[in-house]
Amino acid sequence: MRYAAASIAAVAVGVSAVGSAKAGLPEKGGVEVLELKVRNDQYTAVDLGPAGPSLGDMDVYSGTAMKDGQSVGRGGGTCQVVHVKGDELTSQCLLTMEVAHGSLTIQSLWTRGGAGSLDMAVTGGTGVYRNARGIARFWDIATPNERVRLEIRR
Repeated sequence: MRYAAASIAAVAVGVSAVGSAKAGLPEKGGVEVLELKVRNDQYTAVDLGPAGPSLGDMDVYSGTAMKDGQSVGRGGGTCQVVHVKGDELTSQCLLTMEVAHGSLTIQSLWTRGGAGSLDMAVTGGTGVYRNARGIARFWDIATPNERVRLEIRR
């Protein structure tokens, strides 16, 4: 499970901080689109229960969101195994991002070895994002090319 969780959190971290002035943010009810690169800073895998992949195992990570080579936010999260079916592991992933005008929360179920991308729900936030909803799509998870596109409705 290690390879995906670390990247997912790091990218999500800087999602909403593309502009530094409030004037650059869309009005309430508008959609803000952010396309970011993810830089993973810290990561650990927690092996609970029997050795090897099992229910409860967890990836914990933090990272930086990048836009045009500059840091635009930070965040972190966890992905915890909630279902095991043979070699197939399904995890619940929860992320929090801190950006210039508030924070965002993002979550989803993720099955390792599934599709090449991962869609996560934007479930809320703080500051200008206190009523945020939307979608975050991640590609190339846990690689140097990891990226995310967020579509945030406020």
